[in-house]
Amino acid sequence: MKITGPEHYKLSFDADKFVVTYSRGTPKFSGLATRKLPKLYVVSFNAKLTYAGITRQPMRSRFRGGFTADGENGYHGYAWRKTYTEAVLDIWCHEDAPPQNSDRDMETIEAEVVFLARQAGDWPEGQTEIHFHPSTPEHREIATSIWRSVTSPTP
Repeated sequence: MKITGPEHYKLSFDADKFVVTYSRGTPKFSGLATRKLPKLYVVSFNAKLTYAGITRQPMRSRFRGGFTADGENGYHGYAWRKTYTEAVLDIWCHEDAPPQNSDRDMETIEAEVVFLARQAGDWPEGQTEIHFHPSTPEHREIATSIWRSVTSPTP
């Protein structure tokens, strides 16, 4: 598996809208965040993982859906958007995802990252669902690397 990242973003938001700043200073999503490949994204507050998700959409589209959801059709959007006003967003991309079950590896890594959060104390407070699949040592190694990156960020 070829997983690239993380790309780091700062989020400022209220319950309905968000503003993003790329770590390189630009006021928009770019790079991995704009690609239509499977991505794992992690939202954290003070180096505490609050939400992990996956998407194939560009991140602007994914976040627009998560910030404008109103419960119609059962989706209420990101729960954490109503609790905080700032966050860190980290994104990883699966560069060589197989065409069949192309999201499965990232879903598996997502579940392993969330499991590491649970082992460290509790389930991420903004996590509302998770998909579990059998994992391999490679999935768990990547998840451990992501977990360390999120909980011990470099300045």
